[in-house]
Amino acid sequence: MPAELENRVRLFREDRGWTQAQLAEAMGVSRKTVNTVENGVFSPSVIVALKFAEALDQPVERLFQLVR
Repeated sequence: MPAELENRVRLFREDRGWTQAQLAEAMGVSRKTVNTVENGVFSPSVIVALKFAEALDQPVERLFQLVR
């Protein structure tokens, strides 16, 4: 069975009181990128995952975990 990527982006974004647009601006990506990652439509590249971690001031492993 393949592993899936669980993410907690929405949780940490909402804890900051940010909209998807505000997070996207802080990351330098589109709001659609934030939305599709939050909703599990696609998994982020390493670079985008690191941008999420930096913008949300969290280690990347707190935002994304493999689930088997």
